[in-house]
Amino acid sequence: MKITGIRIFQTGLPYVGGAYVWGGGNAIETAIASVVVIDTDAGLQGCGEFTPCGENYMIAHSEGVPALARLVAPRLLGEDPRNVARIEQILDHLVQGHGYAKSPFDAACWDILAQSLDAPLWAIWGGKLTDGAPMYRVAPQKDTEGTIAEMERYRAQGYRQFQIKVGSDWAADVERIRGTVPLLKPGEKAMADANQGWRVDDALRVARATRDLDYIFEQPCRTYAECLQVRARIDLPMKLDECVTGMAVAQQIVADRAAELVCLKISNLGGLSKARRVRDYLIENRIPVVAEDTWGGEIASAALAHFAATTPEDYLHNTTDLMNYNTRSTGIGGPVARDGKLYAPDTPGLGVQPDFNSLGAPIEEFAQ
Repeated sequence: MKITGIRIFQTGLPYVGGAYVWGGGNAIETAIASVVVIDTDAGLQGCGEFTPCGENYMIAHSEGVPALARLVAPRLLGEDPRNVARIEQILDHLVQGHGYAKSPFDAACWDILAQSLDAPLWAIWGGKLTDGAPMYRVAPQKDTEGTIAEMERYRAQGYRQFQIKVGSDWAADVERIRGTVPLLKPGEKAMADANQGWRVDDALRVARATRDLDYIFEQPCRTYAECLQVRARIDLPMKLDECVTGMAVAQQIVADRAAELVCLKISNLGGLSKARRVRDYLIENRIPVVAEDTWGGEIASAALAHFAATTPEDYLHNTTDLMNYNTRSTGIGGPVARDGKLYAPDTPGLGVQPDFNSLGAPIEEFAQ
């Protein structure tokens, strides 16, 4: 089997809530999805997606995927996409870094490999370890009453874990945390996610003012070193997110015991192949994980659902239904969200097909 064509599509994904606001005064109304479609001489077609949460999120930009494609497509054409490890090696040899742009190519090749075996991706990865991954839902930065209202709406839909966006004015963040966390019902969990938005001193102020509450303190500061500095002086469980960029950071987390929980964003780690290795390493060292990505529609959500399904249930804290954050689609089919859980498709490959009506015409095309 050989790659005969590569097409790049882009489309806007408007947020269902109007404006999505998070730490540091960031906000987004429409995310830009980049979709990679790989065609083969066997008639199989694979797809992958990268969507950043805003154009400045983790220095990832929607222009990265088409720019990478122009560099790597001539080398990938004619290769066998089922040799996923070789494709990963070619991408890393041609371009150093920029894993977020490589991620959809990696997913598309896994999609083709699983389709060629007439099996869902979770099956060729060893089978389901979690059948129905528990989901959290984000409550973006609003006043306390608005945050409570969002949590009530999502609770009625079956969600039992909530990510409360903080990371702006620390005093207002204390009010938001103290106004919401005590309202949790038995069995529910909350994370206060600063998305790198606090300085160390303000993070410590928030932690001191809320130390009597049971919640998870998520990515308070920009750098790993700053988060470690905060961790040494607080009693709350720590979750790391944006600073987790690869195996080297994962090894540092294990060595420092720097977190009780680690969020694994597939695109931030460079794709499914690398994310899977990082996940397995952390679990081997008894650190639970969150299965996540930077944003996305049905295609990104399908990859995420297979990633979550193949994570041991007792080490999977939660995942999320990215496709339900948008009013527009990237794919047809994909995972199902039901009663607060995300279910991976049982159909071959990722179990999703590109929604070409939504994606429109390709912005880049490469063929033999």
